[in-house]
Amino acid sequence: MIQLLFLVLFVEAIVAFLLVVKIGPLRDLVMKSLDQVKMGKGPATVKTIAGTMSVILLSSLMNIVKIQNKGAKLGTMSPMDQVLWRTHLLEASLMGFTLFLGFLIDRVHHYLRKLNNIRSKVGASKDELEMLEKEKQMLKEKEEKASKEIAALQSEISRLTEEVKRLKAESQEKDKKVEMAEAHVVALQKQAADLLLEYDRLLEDNQNLQTQAMRR
Repeated sequence: MIQLLFLVLFVEAIVAFLLVVKIGPLRDLVMKSLDQVKMGKGPATVKTIAGTMSVILLSSLMNIVKIQNKGAKLGTMSPMDQVLWRTHLLEASLMGFTLFLGFLIDRVHHYLRKLNNIRSKVGASKDELEMLEKEKQMLKEKEEKASKEIAALQSEISRLTEEVKRLKAESQEKDKKVEMAEAHVVALQKQAADLLLEYDRLLEDNQNLQTQAMRR
């Protein structure tokens, strides 16, 4: 029993040491082993063993108290009682240290698992932050490009507006010239009509004069 407790205590000490001190991949290996132990029926088995050891520890403590009370009544303990007392004390000490190390290993494993989860979340958050920074940079570049395009379009619109104003002014000037030309044409037509009337009148006068000359 004592040899078994020493072996268990030695194994627990090594596991606790590997959990506390990271030596290459050994911590990860111990973490995976403890994860396997805590899966399925592992927790129930561990609780059963811990409960059994607690009962044995309590029994050893009670035996220690009984032996001490017996020795107190007799005034001294017999060599057999001394051997039993020391054996029960050693067993109780070993079981107490075993239970304590088991509890310590469970807590260290639990908090290391939480720490790993937090680190993984932090790593994921960093990746998301980097992705957001890249998207922000891309949006900024797109915004700058859009601003340049808008500025170019505004410049083009201004140029086209000026061109439209110029063409409108030229059109108005041409309209004025057309109106003046039309008015000049009308005036020429009127003048031609007057000249034609005057020509007809002169032609008629000429005919009249020729008729009068022939009569004489």
